Amino acid sequence: MSQPLSSKPTTTIFGSVPPPHWTLLFLLFLCTLGFYTLHLPSSAAAFSNVRNALRFHKIYLSFATNSTVSAYLRALTLHPHLAGTQPALQTARYVQSHFADLGLRTHTVEYRALLSYPLHASLSAHFSDGNARELPLVEPGGAEAEVVQPYHAYSPSGAVAGAQAVYVNLGREEDYLALRRAGVDVKGCVAVVRRGEESRGGVVARAAREGAVAVLMYTEGEMVSGVERGTVMKGLGDPLTPGWGGVEGGEALNLEDSQIFDRFPKIPSMPISPEVAYSILRSLEGPQMSHHWWSDALGPEPVGVGPGPTVLNFTYQNGEKKMATIHNVFAVIRGSKEPDRFVLLGNHRDAWTYGAVDPNSGTAVLLDIARRYALMMRQGWQPQRTIVLCSWDAEEFGMIGSTEWVEQNLLNLGSKVVAYLNVDCAVQGPGFFAGATPQLDNLLIEVAKKVKDPDSVGMTIYDNWMITNKVINIQRLSGVDSDFAPFLQHAGVPSVDLYYGRDFPVYHTAFDSYNWMTNYGDPLFQRHVAVAGVWGLLALHLADDTILPFNYVSYAEQLQNYTNHLHTLVKGNVYLDPITASIQEFASAAEEAEEEAMKLREEESNSEFLVMKKRTLNDRLMLAERSFLDADGLQGRPWFKHLVYGPPSDSESKLVFFPGIADAISASTRMKRKEGEAAIQHEIWRVARAIESASSALRGGIFH
Repeated sequence: MSQPLSSKPTTTIFGSVPPPHWTLLFLLFLCTLGFYTLHLPSSAAAFSNVRNALRFHKIYLSFATNSTVSAYLRALTLHPHLAGTQPALQTARYVQSHFADLGLRTHTVEYRALLSYPLHASLSAHFSDGNARELPLVEPGGAEAEVVQPYHAYSPSGAVAGAQAVYVNLGREEDYLALRRAGVDVKGCVAVVRRGEESRGGVVARAAREGAVAVLMYTEGEMVSGVERGTVMKGLGDPLTPGWGGVEGGEALNLEDSQIFDRFPKIPSMPISPEVAYSILRSLEGPQMSHHWWSDALGPEPVGVGPGPTVLNFTYQNGEKKMATIHNVFAVIRGSKEPDRFVLLGNHRDAWTYGAVDPNSGTAVLLDIARRYALMMRQGWQPQRTIVLCSWDAEEFGMIGSTEWVEQNLLNLGSKVVAYLNVDCAVQGPGFFAGATPQLDNLLIEVAKKVKDPDSVGMTIYDNWMITNKVINIQRLSGVDSDFAPFLQHAGVPSVDLYYGRDFPVYHTAFDSYNWMTNYGDPLFQRHVAVAGVWGLLALHLADDTILPFNYVSYAEQLQNYTNHLHTLVKGNVYLDPITASIQEFASAAEEAEEEAMKLREEESNSEFLVMKKRTLNDRLMLAERSFLDADGLQGRPWFKHLVYGPPSDSESKLVFFPGIADAISASTRMKRKEGEAAIQHEIWRVARAIESASSALRGGIFH
């Protein structure tokens, strides 16, 4: 028989049947438990990823060994390795073998490029006392060494007989103006020039316009017998393939094409040692110029600038401008989560002579970074984004290797490259220097706080940086000093340039050797290790941080500083309101992006939605720099696309930013007032539109 219903609760495994409100609470508990069951593992994984990245940063720094970098540099500098020569090919193979032996995936990309080599040069002087003598054009021991004789690449051949020497100081416009005021005419003379900040090609071109028939150029320094080689070609990249990669069998212009002809000087030039230059300058008579034209090396007695009475006989025979094969070498570490986003570390490998400072101090550091990354990979590390180590060729002739690669891969670089980190001369002497696009300032500072200073015990690079400079002075990248130029100024890729020491006395001479480095530049290779620390950690952050460490608030502040300076230079009916308004909008967009980045960094989930949200923000941060490019490029120099950073056409311009505006200001001095003001105003509007585009890029919209 069935039992009668009871008012008492029935017994269960839970002890009793709960009342309705307890049932609701229990259901809520189950939902919460389910949520955390789904999401806690990904949150834990996200936290673990951050902790793992920090662990590998410490591991990376712990793998430093001074002796290893020293050994790399020794091997790289056993022989001179001028681009296009057999020793240069052997050096490329050494780098490629090093990457391959570490287990890294390697690639070699070849280009055909027009290079230039010397055949014969001579210089003799006839002095007023009747003496005549041949002047040496090579360094002591250079004739027997393997190094190429001193020359200016792409200088035309030429011979000058019985031309008077004239000293033109740095060869600037103001120097020629001072000479004219003193009654000095340089027409038909050989101009003796002291090397300054302006490019060699620009100095020679101005001398030709002033009527000089040849140029002798020297660089003051401690090594009075050293001779500084270099290029006098205008522009970057292979002159036969302007704007596209010079691949085998591809399109190339003819040598007689006007585009090519305009890139080479019209008169011959040669580098000479300070010693030879002083022997000529001490013999000159004529007007005496102000003291800043002369160095103490010339002696206490004032000397004239000429012309004459010393007469020079000059011969330079360019062996040939010949097509040569150059080799870019790459090592690729594939990203685990975003293999289609690339962080590039680059250094050029070719050298005028042995290249211990320029550039192989940087090459040795790049090889050491590869070694450290390979060791980390054996311990389980793999970057989230792809890291590419780049070893460029033919930089000394005009950034040819890097430029050809950028031109060939322009669309892919524009859509996929996070940043380009450049080191040319890693170590020139004491003192840490860095250049960057402004959104990378904060990252540079944070990394500098983590790397030991090589010259001060118990201090970081950041500490010494502050003590030395009082403020953090990060330079900007408007020059065409190294391989960052094509990446930033043509492709709009955020860039960094790092080095120790501002100047060194053996630049481009036969004395730039391993012995000089071990005796003077960095005897213990501590500075090399410091550069490896900063360079490698920058790349690790850019490859592994879930949100790219870009801060465009710094960029907005920098743009505002530029505009404030511009106010002091523009006059008349020129107004800066368009730029001012666009910067205000950009600053607002930058702050919004920074706030969004901070919130997303705090999100620890690895949910698919959040991952996509982070990638979208990263793409906006990555692509904002591209907005400063203009498809038409600078007026008369269309290859240079960046409207914020690039070289002004006038080397004496007071602006090292907004190159289009700088060019218009310089050109306006040769125009009617209204035409000049209109030209400047047009460039102001171009910059304003570029800044507006950058704001839209940061916000991810297509409507302003």
